[in-house]
Amino acid sequence: MIFVTLGSQKFQFNRLLKALDDLVDRGIINEEIYAQKGASDYVPKNYKSVDFLDRDRFEEMTLKSDIVITHGGTGAIIGAVKKGKKVIAVPRLERYGEHVDDHQLQLLRQFDDLGIICACYDTGKLKECYEEVLSRQYRPYVSNTNTIIDSIEEYLDTLK
Repeated sequence: MIFVTLGSQKFQFNRLLKALDDLVDRGIINEEIYAQKGASDYVPKNYKSVDFLDRDRFEEMTLKSDIVITHGGTGAIIGAVKKGKKVIAVPRLERYGEHVDDHQLQLLRQFDDLGIICACYDTGKLKECYEEVLSRQYRPYVSNTNTIIDSIEEYLDTLK
C-alpha cells in the first residue's frame, strides 16, 4: 500500500495528487493508495483520500504502507524512514502556490545525498521514482541525537 501525506499546513499540493491519479489511470500504479491531502482541494478519482487524520490513524496508515509519498517536509520524511518505509518526497514549490519559498528543494537534496529517500524534483518524473523505489534498497536513517548529546556532555565536563 502507498500512503500519501501532504502535511497539515495551509498550502495545497494538488499537483502531486493529480500526478498520482494520472499514474493510476495509465496502469503504472496498481496498488492501493490512501492520501491525507491536507489543504489540497483536488479530489482524487482513483484512490481514497481524507483531508486530515488523527495521530492514531496516521500512525496506522504509515505502518500499513510499504511506500510513503510525501511533500518535502522534514518531519514527514524522518517519521517514515524511521519506520523503515521507502519514501518518495516531492518538494512544494513557490511558483505553484504550494509554499512561500523553495526551501524544500534544499531539504530534499540533503536527504537524497544521504541515500535514504527517492527525491522527486519534478512530478513528471514520478513514474520513474515509483519504479525506482520498487527495486532499490535505501540506507537506513541514523539519528545523530546521541552524538550531539555526547558532544554537549563532553563540553560540559570541560567546564568543571
